[in-house]
Amino acid sequence: MSKNTFRDRIYKIRNYLAGDEEVPIMYIHAIMAIIGSVSVLLILQFHEMPMSSVQHSLLVLVEKACVIVVIAYVVSRLNVFTEVLEGKFTIKNQAILIVIFGAISIFGTYSGVDVFGAMANVRDLGPMVAGLIGGPIVGLGAGLIGGLYRLSLGGFTAVPCALSTILAGLFAGLIFLINKRRFVGIFWAVVFAVLMESLHLLINLAIAQPYSKALAVVEELTIPIIVSNALGMFIFAFIISNLLRERETIKQRDLYFDELERKKHELKVASKIQKSFLPEELPSIPGFSVAALNIPAHEVGGDFYDFIPVSPEKTGIVIADVTGDSFPASLLMALSRTIIRGEAKNQNPQTLLKYLNNLIAVDIGPEIFITILYGELDTKNRCFNYVNAAHSPPLIFRNKTNQLSELAKGVKSLGRLENIQLEKHKIKIESGDLLLFYTDGVIQVLESPESSGKEVLEQMVIQNHDLSPAEILEEIKSKTISLEVNPDDLVLAILKAD
Repeated sequence: MSKNTFRDRIYKIRNYLAGDEEVPIMYIHAIMAIIGSVSVLLILQFHEMPMSSVQHSLLVLVEKACVIVVIAYVVSRLNVFTEVLEGKFTIKNQAILIVIFGAISIFGTYSGVDVFGAMANVRDLGPMVAGLIGGPIVGLGAGLIGGLYRLSLGGFTAVPCALSTILAGLFAGLIFLINKRRFVGIFWAVVFAVLMESLHLLINLAIAQPYSKALAVVEELTIPIIVSNALGMFIFAFIISNLLRERETIKQRDLYFDELERKKHELKVASKIQKSFLPEELPSIPGFSVAALNIPAHEVGGDFYDFIPVSPEKTGIVIADVTGDSFPASLLMALSRTIIRGEAKNQNPQTLLKYLNNLIAVDIGPEIFITILYGELDTKNRCFNYVNAAHSPPLIFRNKTNQLSELAKGVKSLGRLENIQLEKHKIKIESGDLLLFYTDGVIQVLESPESSGKEVLEQMVIQNHDLSPAEILEEIKSKTISLEVNPDDLVLAILKAD
């Protein structure tokens, strides 16, 4: 075996004992059942096998520890047990646990092995576990029940054994307090069991009389008592750690779903607020027909369009794409639309976008910016005066020449620098001409292996230019109906001269 492989196995065992690994609890139950069954079989065959009294005592105690482990699993599923693990201490649940673990302690004594007039047992296991999960009151209570029962049986080790059981529950409870009222984990629980049983044996040597007889008992029972109690504590601690992980997982899951529901509610509210900023219905523009579409990729989006009445003869048209996370982008979208609507009647397109840029550039980071096109449609003179701040240039189809071309594209977006210079443009619109405004989400959704999304969009405009804006819009939507998720916000507005 390589050095690294051996080291990896050591780390794996260490993590396992620390309770960090999610090991199926049923595996442990199966192993304990096998160990208990083998112990019983060996005990039954004792007279036919060469076995020392130490080995016999060890097998008996291991078999009793296995029985206690089965009881432990049942106890761990009681409501009072989980309440205490969660720190919900009441007089009722503490009293119930004192009685339960006191009874486990009595069972440990009752099922013990008589050795030279002393009792080899797993009596301390119940009070130790009670103290480690319930504190000094529960531990001391269980220890008193187990200790007094042992005292009532008499024998030259009755007093030291009873005292040791009481101290086991008390010391375990103090460790619980020192660890800030939390279970210490598998490794330290087993260490405590080994140390406590060692102390138990030392108290017997110090108090029990005659000393020679006490020494013989300690020599005979040191390994069986320490091994069996440590084994029982290991399995008990494992069950407790597994239950704590289970409760923590449930708690984290509930918190996650609560947070998820809260976020969903907030996004729904934000979506409603955002939708309130978008046009409820398209305006009636003399001499023109209009159709528009806005589909956010998420609950809220950063792309938007708007038609703004500037005067009886002029209508402001804006289309924009706020680049950034959906929620911040939606807030900046709402702010930008509010500013444009508020100032559209007071400033021309070039001045208005410079004004908007100066307002937002000082408050947003470099990771968020706006590409935007804003212009005024003059219905009397049939012209469109606009400024493009790095937005996807709209398409214009000329009915007279059957030619498709792009409007001008600017190179500077809003939000990155203050006091930017934006160039103004003007086009004439004649009867039958068609203007199509869009965001890059439209291009992405129309992408195919055979051709680019822009080529697909241009071909659809050319092929359907004689249709109404609403009909052209439906043709484009039909191309995207097979997609379950939009890769980006999708905004489209179509304007056609009568």
